[in-house]
Amino acid sequence: MNPPREAVANPILAELKWVHGLLRRDLKTCQTLAASVTAGATAAEVRDEIRLLKAQGPLFQLRVNCLQYCRFVHGHHGAEDLALFPAVRRADARLNPIVDRLEEDHRIVSDLLDEVEASSLGLDSLADTIERQRLSDALHQLSARLVEHLAFEEETLAPVLATWKRWPFQD
Repeated sequence: MNPPREAVANPILAELKWVHGLLRRDLKTCQTLAASVTAGATAAEVRDEIRLLKAQGPLFQLRVNCLQYCRFVHGHHGAEDLALFPAVRRADARLNPIVDRLEEDHRIVSDLLDEVEASSLGLDSLADTIERQRLSDALHQLSARLVEHLAFEEETLAPVLATWKRWPFQD
């Protein structure tokens, strides 16, 4: 998957949308995996599905296993918190309440990612329906919240990011 055509005119916004597109695509795969876990897939079937996910998704090719997806999202949000959001605040102080909400979203998504990681440790005990349901619920909650967050972030930050032709370094 390549960055969208708008990359030439607006590289920062294009990069944000490109990464978000990868996250959305792989979340769909995680939802399918959650359904398989809930439906009683064996440990071998789940591991095969994770291996397939690693082999086909560019985000997963960079990582050793499915749990690295959670670490990737943590890293992406950390970079936004440290670099992008302060630049947005400097560019337009009227966006401070929006950035506050985005930072709060990051904390909530972080907790959900931690729950996915913790609940996935129960995959070795696939006979336990409670553990299966915990993982499935965690993946569904993460997916719903993260998709909503990505859309809100793109919609609210696009107007300011669209004006940037280069990274607005602090003077």
